[in-house]
Amino acid sequence: MREKNIEAKHINALIDEEISRYWNIESRSANSIQIYRALSVVIRDMLLKKHNQFKNFVNKNEQKQVYYICMEFLVGKSLRNNLYNLKIENETEIALKKYNIKLEDLYVIEKDPGLGNGGLGRLASCFMDSLATQGYPATGFSIKYEFGLFKQKIIDGWQTELPDDWLTTSDVWLVAKTEERVVVKFDGKIREEWTTSGLVIHHDYPTEIEAVPYDMFISGYDGDGVSLLRLWESKSLNSIDMNLFSQGDYIRALSEDSMAEAISKVLYPADNHYEGKILRLKQQYFLVSASAQTIVKKHYKKYKTLDNLSDKAAIHINDTHPALIIPELMRILMDDYGYSWEKAWYIVVNTVSYTNHTVLSEALETFDIDIVKTKLPRIFMIISEINRRFLQEAGSKYNDFNKAEQMSVFGYDKINMANLCIIGSHTVNGVAKLHSEILRRTVFKKFYEYSPYKFMNVTNGITHRRWLNQSNPRLKNLLDDLIGADYTKHPSKLSELKKYIDDDVVLHKLDEIKYENKKLLAEFIYNTYQISVNTDSIFDIQAKRLHEYKRQLLNALRIISLIIDINEGNTTHIKPETFIFAAKAAPGYYRAKEIIQMIVALSDYINKNPNIKKYINVVFVENYSVSLAEIIMPAGELSEQISLAGKEASGTGNMKFMLNGAVTIGTYDGANVEIINQVGEENFFLFGLRDYEVESLWKTGYSSIHYYQKSLKLRKIIDFLNKGIPSKSFESISKYLLGDSQVGDPYMCFADFDSYLDAHNKASSVYFDDKRKWNQMSLVNIASAGIFSSDRTIKEYADSIWNIKSI
Repeated sequence: MREKNIEAKHINALIDEEISRYWNIESRSANSIQIYRALSVVIRDMLLKKHNQFKNFVNKNEQKQVYYICMEFLVGKSLRNNLYNLKIENETEIALKKYNIKLEDLYVIEKDPGLGNGGLGRLASCFMDSLATQGYPATGFSIKYEFGLFKQKIIDGWQTELPDDWLTTSDVWLVAKTEERVVVKFDGKIREEWTTSGLVIHHDYPTEIEAVPYDMFISGYDGDGVSLLRLWESKSLNSIDMNLFSQGDYIRALSEDSMAEAISKVLYPADNHYEGKILRLKQQYFLVSASAQTIVKKHYKKYKTLDNLSDKAAIHINDTHPALIIPELMRILMDDYGYSWEKAWYIVVNTVSYTNHTVLSEALETFDIDIVKTKLPRIFMIISEINRRFLQEAGSKYNDFNKAEQMSVFGYDKINMANLCIIGSHTVNGVAKLHSEILRRTVFKKFYEYSPYKFMNVTNGITHRRWLNQSNPRLKNLLDDLIGADYTKHPSKLSELKKYIDDDVVLHKLDEIKYENKKLLAEFIYNTYQISVNTDSIFDIQAKRLHEYKRQLLNALRIISLIIDINEGNTTHIKPETFIFAAKAAPGYYRAKEIIQMIVALSDYINKNPNIKKYINVVFVENYSVSLAEIIMPAGELSEQISLAGKEASGTGNMKFMLNGAVTIGTYDGANVEIINQVGEENFFLFGLRDYEVESLWKTGYSSIHYYQKSLKLRKIIDFLNKGIPSKSFESISKYLLGDSQVGDPYMCFADFDSYLDAHNKASSVYFDDKRKWNQMSLVNIASAGIFSSDRTIKEYADSIWNIKSI
């Protein structure tokens, strides 16, 4: 269904109207930026109209809706995605001829919205797309981060964080809804008053922050659905102290405004200091309070009661960041609407569900009790009562209060947000089968034993329409020719590609497409970094957030081993290979930033050494984003998914590379396990310890020194790091690997090193000695990727957790 069968001349008329309205000029005088903004407004208004029609139908039929709350939505650029989903890309291209401009020129102008960081935010965005495409009524809530996460710039080899000024272009997709602003309260004192009507709560002397909503519309493909993403901007209610300003004290006069607006300035402010911890807490409460107030107000206006909230609204918290929605809903129901504790709790638990995204204990978010008690006094009271009642219930069930205490929300002067999420939700899900199993077996073992009915698995997925159809048009066209275009809405039909497994013409065409995509990436690398890469080499790519458990370090250790072999003249086993890294490290994460510094140093070293560059090369692509991923993913041939087994919840980059025909080299971890189940181990380069072997090794006592002493390669690598690349010593990484006042090599790079080398040798052998087999492996990966579509994921959530119906 093309959008109202719209024609190019109609698009021209709408663009001309916008140009005249905004700039009071004739369209022939407009520059490319004005054309971009005018066209974007036209498309945005189409989506607004579609959304209103969709919303009216939902309201008329009183259908249940999902409210998806997440600290980040990594939506990527909107123009191409919306034109594609509305099926008017060709008509728009024709219309733009009037202005002597091409669509690609406009796509380049748009900046990626700085609303996310990595897999969590991209997953949330894929979900919004799939919800709209399948006709599920959905609203997402997040924060309008003025400067995003940060713009990554490598300066003298070190990651430097700069403001991400994404709003200079992408603001055009936002619609301010100032009439729906709400007030969020911090600080102050809580006063209880018993009246004839019962207990009344007074919040005295609060700091009040205004939450101003901005709406972005997420189009569905070829249908009537449009998802709404509501982004909150923080504003002070008292933006200026006129008395201080009149006295010339300008900084103090504006300080309250600045402190209020800091909440929506930056995603994930560094929290390795006290003020950062406070700001993170304020961000999270600001998001959930503004969202909860809006959900409840909207519901009450329609139904004149909140008794049926859980029947008409499913509130989903994506990771622990929005955990405070649970006590905030309790506050609203009790303090604003007069519900009893018991009735409010029943409504909240039956409305809220929670997705966990980590098995790392350090990533299970906690906040200092004193900070919560001071900044959110009423919320602290409610959390305390939630915990008291839960422990009383659990202690009674077990007849053992000490056992119940092990599930307490409070511990070590901290509030454990994951425990709060589990207690206050009706369903808790992991995001891959292995991840969910580990949650039940270890991380949340006691909660699982207490309430096993709450726990389930929903494996993550990706929007194949974006990550194949839009990002890889050559492959999309081939698939359309071979199996038809039905897979666009029915991704399981990708499996029909398997009938071409022995078709040499198709296999050769797949190889040609991959080569063309490699040339595009190589051209981008040369134009951006003046680094020439060998397109006949295997493109080995690791593109994901920089974290120790994801083990970019293991990849780098192998590169160093190859450099040592080349320098020693031991090159018979070395095949041409280009290593491409793309990653951001959290601003306060020194070790991750040091690993980036080492990778950049390796790249510089190789590109200054022609003898090494004959064999291998290393490129670090800075400021990784959705748009860069759309260039990188189609060119990937070997997909590095090498986390220590048991540490990666799911991964979605593994799915994107697979969908584009890359073959994975990876551990038996996260969604890799399910990828192997789909493609077969013969179409996957598996290496390393299993999760239970990792657990066993820790229990018996892991020693990196043991591996170091018995491996000449590892000893040479450590010497290389200590000596320097080329003159910059990375002795600190050597100490980290060998142990320096703590356990060495905490993510077991040494334990998996030999197995990792063997897997790479197998991959190189197939790629260079049996390219037909490699292309068959690539085909099987593409054909098996349908199950990893977010369409399937969303249907599972809708049926099993949210209980919402497609329109």
